[in-house]
Amino acid sequence: MSDYLSFASTVVGGFFAIMNPLANTPIFLGLTSGLSLADRKRTAAKSTVLAFVIIGVFCVAGHFLFQLFGIGLPSFRTTGGILVFLVGKHLLEGQHTSPVQTSARAKAQAASSTPAQDPSGLAVSPLAIPILAGPGTIACGISFSSGRSPVYVAICLGGAALLCAVTYFSFIGGEKLMARLGPHTLDVVSRLMGLILAVIGVQMLFEGLSGAFPHLFR
Repeated sequence: MSDYLSFASTVVGGFFAIMNPLANTPIFLGLTSGLSLADRKRTAAKSTVLAFVIIGVFCVAGHFLFQLFGIGLPSFRTTGGILVFLVGKHLLEGQHTSPVQTSARAKAQAASSTPAQDPSGLAVSPLAIPILAGPGTIACGISFSSGRSPVYVAICLGGAALLCAVTYFSFIGGEKLMARLGPHTLDVVSRLMGLILAVIGVQMLFEGLSGAFPHLFR
């Protein structure tokens, strides 16, 4: 049981750090500034549900995708670890979004000045992809679940569902949340999430290297 709890805390911490609901809420507010409250709630719901579906598919079917493309799990964990570490490093340097999300933030700023927005289109891109279910999130999901028992896969799915729910409530209560937290708190949280991501990325990297070169990590 202690192993499951430890794994669950790692999964939730990893997903929270890389999805970062607090840092992504201003992007959501910018994208949906011209929408009614009802449309804003529908957009938040659709984007988080779609993000969960994408993450869930990769958590469940990641092993089969590896077999399809001839990719070994150590190779993916090594690459995923480097990617997650770079995202964490970016956040530690004071950037509130990852490099993949930077273009999405620019799109959000442009969209906020456009009066007519399609809520369905916004929910799919850039909200669900790549802001919530980007390469780093997918890498974490596959690395956490691939090659593990169904119990661990279920824990990964539960962690993803929990973070998507947290993100939804953060989105719909974004204006009040941002007013209470303030920019300084957001900066501290983002840097802390960056540190957690960097550590998780290094751990994933070590797991990948130990799987590829077991004789070097005895």
